[in-house]
Amino acid sequence: MTQDGEPVIGVANLCKCYGDVKAVDGVSFTVGRGEVFGMLGPNGAGKTTTIEILEGLREPDSGAVTVFGMDVTRHAPSIKQRIGVQLQTVSLYPRLTVTELLDLFGSFYEHRLPTKQLIDAVDLGERARARSMNLSGGQQQRLSIALALVNDPELIFLDEPTTGLDPQARRSLWDLVKGLQARGKSVMLTTHYMEEAAELCDRVAIMDHGHILEMGTVPELIGRRFKERAVFFDTTPMLPADQLGKLQGVTRAAQEDGQTVLYSSDVAGTIGTLLALADDLKVEPHNLGIRQATLEDVFLDLTGRALRD
Repeated sequence: MTQDGEPVIGVANLCKCYGDVKAVDGVSFTVGRGEVFGMLGPNGAGKTTTIEILEGLREPDSGAVTVFGMDVTRHAPSIKQRIGVQLQTVSLYPRLTVTELLDLFGSFYEHRLPTKQLIDAVDLGERARARSMNLSGGQQQRLSIALALVNDPELIFLDEPTTGLDPQARRSLWDLVKGLQARGKSVMLTTHYMEEAAELCDRVAIMDHGHILEMGTVPELIGRRFKERAVFFDTTPMLPADQLGKLQGVTRAAQEDGQTVLYSSDVAGTIGTLLALADDLKVEPHNLGIRQATLEDVFLDLTGRALRD
């Protein structure tokens, strides 16, 4: 919360349409000071439209939207001095170097961080004099994050920040986000990566077709929908879905990315009856395993499709 008791972000019944398409349809949530808040959803869910309205880049059709307690439609210049923005896609001056771009963006703000500190934070020291057009996709992504931090913002918006990054660079960015939170910064991010949301976010909103379907901490989201563990194996037409749903302990069955997942309140009973069924049908369930329910299970249960779709 802000010092006057209001959330850093407040959204109430936000709506935005493009013609007949309801990109955002009655969305409401708050983000507190020092919180990392994540939005999960497939392309077209309304995440980027929501975040761009909060950044003052788009006008809402209806609803109340505040940042630092100020209406974003009336106080955008004041708000922009205090926020940092990393867009999903960014166009940079191609002939300016990393250092020159950071110096340029820093000149737009009343308060700014030293350029070298920013370059070191995103591990671009060896490319400090490289022109942006000569950077790899991952290096451009890291530069866009450094540009979002140039004014030492109180609130940072990160829209798909680790897209295009290799696993090591992704982990480095996670450490950066954790460091920002440790300094009292608030972060709102969108992501396609379940592991990223689970690792970074205090709370997650799952969004699809312009609506927030569920919101809470990752343990809360899993606990609301799953009390069971998951038994999984490679999908095969030799094991009919109608029979799998009737196995001992199975409360629901699903298929995702070539795997059949049986959510079970009695794992031993489920596996025993599964193996007995497989033996009767002369088939073997390949890559059989057991795991706890995950955020991906929650998303699949809510939307009927995996996030990568």
